[in-house]
Amino acid sequence: MITLKSAHEIELMRRAGEITAAARAVARDMVRPGVTTAQIDKAVYEFIRSQGATPSFLHYNGYPASVCVSVNDEIIHGIPGKRVLQEGDVVSVDVGAYIGGVHGDCAGTYPCGKVSDENMDLIRVTQQSFFEGLKFAREGYRISDIGHAVQEYVERHGYSIVREYVGHGIGHNMHEAPEIPNYGKPGHGPRLLRGMTIAVEPMVNAGSAAIINMSDGWTVKTTDGKNAAHYENTILITDGEPQILTNPEKSLV
Repeated sequence: MITLKSAHEIELMRRAGEITAAARAVARDMVRPGVTTAQIDKAVYEFIRSQGATPSFLHYNGYPASVCVSVNDEIIHGIPGKRVLQEGDVVSVDVGAYIGGVHGDCAGTYPCGKVSDENMDLIRVTQQSFFEGLKFAREGYRISDIGHAVQEYVERHGYSIVREYVGHGIGHNMHEAPEIPNYGKPGHGPRLLRGMTIAVEPMVNAGSAAIINMSDGWTVKTTDGKNAAHYENTILITDGEPQILTNPEKSLV
């Protein structure tokens, strides 16, 4: 069931969103050669706890870390560990924070040092595809209008949209109704109503849309070994312009 948030709940979600976005910035600023993914996870954990919040991902369905760090051909859900980031890597971070009974959720993909022009284009297109979808995150539009805009933009630039994983409603639970696919025909699905809070998160592959789930039970990779990118924010549907609750980044670098 889709829940509409009260004014009080929205204020709580603004705080959760602020912390979540700041945690993403902590992770982003650590993406550099020589840093381990476990070091990023530790910094994110410590920051979220310092704000009086709890990492949403830690122990969620058994997930063992506070942030997902997915490198190169890893699309989502990469588990932090001993991996050392290398010059030229494409690094996606996905983070959530829980405070006041509600969650925030956001993600971003960043260049590690100097990356190829092709990888930088993948990162930029993925981020912009979110904002293309955001144009339709308005009262009266339908859920599929968002996904259609994302898909059209991504495919026009020669990339592929992951279909097995989608965006979602968010609030008292990390994943709520409705699902928000990043693809599809416009004019389908529930209508967007003021008070809805949703997480829109394009997952974009440089090559084929095909994915493979790894044996760790979490990490999702591209089947063809080409790189992927991920970008996400938590959004509030209003009676006018949509509001991003996770402080959108002004630039990629």
